[in-house]
Amino acid sequence: MKHAPRHRQRGMSFIGVVLWGFIIVALAIVGSKAVPVVIENMNIKKAAIKAARQGTTVQEVRSIYERSQAIDDMTSVNANDLEVTKDTDGKIVVSYNYERDIPLYGPVYLVFRFNDSVK
Repeated sequence: MKHAPRHRQRGMSFIGVVLWGFIIVALAIVGSKAVPVVIENMNIKKAAIKAARQGTTVQEVRSIYERSQAIDDMTSVNANDLEVTKDTDGKIVVSYNYERDIPLYGPVYLVFRFNDSVK
């Protein structure tokens, strides 16, 4: 039986396939844990924008945010965690910052730090 010369053979070795499989699985696991955190941050930002545009007082802004928080099931930022101020134009500015730690494996964590201000 004749074999093709080594320099003409193409493709990945078994070890290469296993390594690529490991990388893909690891990225899928990290992604599946990171996506909900990013979606929650988008919902928090959307609720903060809505509260800043519709509210005229600090209490009103927090009340509007609490209603959105109950609907979208956001747990990372409460209404009392919002910093509500007015800018030089008189527009309400809602600021928030928080941190989320996602355990990956043993002592390894994926840390998200969010800090945003919306008008």
